[in-house]
Amino acid sequence: MPFESFSIETDDGATLAGVRRDGEGAPLVLIHGFGASHRDWQGLIDALPPKLAIIAYDQRGFGDSEAPQGRAYSHGQDLLALLDALDLRKVDLCGMSLGGATALNFALDHPNRVRRLILVSPLMVGWSWSEDWIERWKQIGRAARAGDMASARELWWQHPLFESTRASPAAHALKASIDAFHGQQWVGDNQHQALPDLDRLGHLAVPTLLLTGTLDTVDFRHIGDAIAALGAQVTRIDYADAGHMLNFEMPGQIARDIVDFLSD
Repeated sequence: MPFESFSIETDDGATLAGVRRDGEGAPLVLIHGFGASHRDWQGLIDALPPKLAIIAYDQRGFGDSEAPQGRAYSHGQDLLALLDALDLRKVDLCGMSLGGATALNFALDHPNRVRRLILVSPLMVGWSWSEDWIERWKQIGRAARAGDMASARELWWQHPLFESTRASPAAHALKASIDAFHGQQWVGDNQHQALPDLDRLGHLAVPTLLLTGTLDTVDFRHIGDAIAALGAQVTRIDYADAGHMLNFEMPGQIARDIVDFLSD
């Protein structure tokens, strides 16, 4: 089945855009990472079964989705609005990095709407970041707020988060994705303040596949360790010699592992 574009409007005036393909079974909803868009999933989509129902969308303010200025929001609430608008009562969720935080937060808030959960190098809502991460983030933010988006993008491209991807055949694709990011979330972001999901991991009862790379940064390694230790039904695959961007570095391998998990 071919993919079709869609867009839905939230109650507060945001527009969430994406693509969908009808198919068999519960739809697999793909949620991208920070600074990215649904297009970053293309390698994975190409490796998934062609009959699998898929939805890939851009989170608020990223890619083709629009965010009204000055309005507080949460990506999890946006996901709920998206599923309701598309009349999807139960789905499989797959979130990458920031998208992993969205997927995990949604699964904790609405477990009845999630059949299976896949977290790829996930972030976590309310995570307490290391001093190194915070300092690097401040440097990027200062450049962005000064109007020097080229420097902000270069600092992001050179971030240790992407070290293994920069050395991989996927480096060009990642660089293109970063160059396409407008960078407004470095200037300001109106996400609702939320309590840490770390404190709720003991309530994670949805069957979960956790995909992590051994070369990821310390913060993301700790997030993965916490989810694996505290979630009730978590299966972890930790890929040797892989970093944060598993969707770029090894889309075929994670596609096989996702299909196996969804088929259990």
